[in-house]
Amino acid sequence: MHTDLVEQHQFVTLNGFGTPVFSRWTYVAGDPYVVTLAFRTQRGEWIDWSFARDLLIEGLEVPAGLGDVRVRPDLAFTDEILVIELESPDGYAIVEIRRRDVEKFVDATCQVVAPGTETELLDIDAFIAQIIEV
Repeated sequence: MHTDLVEQHQFVTLNGFGTPVFSRWTYVAGDPYVVTLAFRTQRGEWIDWSFARDLLIEGLEVPAGLGDVRVRPDLAFTDEILVIELESPDGYAIVEIRRRDVEKFVDATCQVVAPGTETELLDIDAFIAQIIEV
């Protein structure tokens, strides 16, 4: 069965606290350049962060990102942890997640849409029509 959606749920450490936070990774083929990392704040309510899949892929190996989202291996303590820094006008957060979990998620997204083939899934005419209607 082929799917155009990848979703992965897990607990992450947020801001160094010992209490893990429930998170959800999502990738949809219809928006092939983007991954979304969401954190559950309370039952049924999530805070979403969307960013480039390429940023996540690069951040598995070396520090990546210059803006609101930065991804890097935690080489100071262990290469088994991936660090994701999130920054907005409302605050700053550091997420620590098992690197292997992110690798599994990235591998699943690549099964859905191979890197370098994203443009084949974009409907540029529909995008332009949407912008014009705004």
